[in-house]
Amino acid sequence: MKAIVFKEHGGVEKLEPFQMPDPIPGPGEAVVKVAACALNHLDIWVREGLPGKPTLPMPHIGGCDVSGTIESLGPGVDPSLKVGSPVLVAPGIGCGECPACLAGRDNLCPKFNVLGFQRQGGLAEKVLVPAKNLILLSTVSRHSLADWAAFPLVFTTAWSMLVDKMKLQRGETVLIHAAGSGVGSAAIQLAKHLGARVLTTVGEPWKVEKAKALGADEVIDYKKEDFEKRSKELTGGRGVDAVFEHIGPEVFTASLRCLAPGGRLVTCGSTSGPDVALNLRAIFARNLSIHGNYMGPIQGLKECVKLAEAGALRPLVGKTFPLDQAREAQQCMLDRAFFGKILVNIP
Repeated sequence: MKAIVFKEHGGVEKLEPFQMPDPIPGPGEAVVKVAACALNHLDIWVREGLPGKPTLPMPHIGGCDVSGTIESLGPGVDPSLKVGSPVLVAPGIGCGECPACLAGRDNLCPKFNVLGFQRQGGLAEKVLVPAKNLILLSTVSRHSLADWAAFPLVFTTAWSMLVDKMKLQRGETVLIHAAGSGVGSAAIQLAKHLGARVLTTVGEPWKVEKAKALGADEVIDYKKEDFEKRSKELTGGRGVDAVFEHIGPEVFTASLRCLAPGGRLVTCGSTSGPDVALNLRAIFARNLSIHGNYMGPIQGLKECVKLAEAGALRPLVGKTFPLDQAREAQQCMLDRAFFGKILVNIP
């Protein structure tokens, strides 16, 4: 099969087309014929090389977000899964047997791994996955099968952050950073569905109307306005109830200052770096809460798929590239020249 791989860590120039052996499903496994694979910042970090992380299978195929059709099934899979059925692949993979997995908290599994990271991913014509990670799609007609690839990782993360960790309530105000990012655009949709008032940030004027079209109540161009000051103005000086954060030190400290007393911040990313300074007195004196979040349980993704099939949420595709232009697709992500998700379509 044709795949896009890297044989050593480095820049986008390390990505190259390569012929890999066709995967064969074993017990409990499935091979998916890939329709599209969406990009995430994790793809960038995996290609560049994460310090202290396990050695990857090389040549390595990246890509966490996959939609496609079932091509073949190994023995012992759920009988509801049929060859030819359209599916999403839940990108986070637990063992299925430990106490965390059995409690529905598979992202806390000691053996938790991610498609395209610790195992071969979806930037290829086919991908081998555990059959338990397949989610059948019943309304492909509402969105194209390829567009569905823009859905899994960001909505898994958004549900875990907003519902499980933040426990966002109707009528509360939440500040969501980077409306144009995949996870930011997903969070805006879900927060509005939950009945919250949404403030969000963008870094380009052309992204303002796109953020409003998604449902954002107020959009702050952080290159023109101080988002902390503007958030306070928009809440009458009180501050926001919660912050959805995935940027890191560029915004982290100011985001804490945006919070009202008793507010909570949930973070899932560090695109501007891993290290931040904390004023512990400000945190305990104002009864603030900080939660970390790494992806989320598969059940949250299943709930989001139900909402999308009912029309309440949607995969948001910003740009598409063919498989042979995977380098250009990753560079587009680095340049932030998109709104939503970047898809790599597989012919």
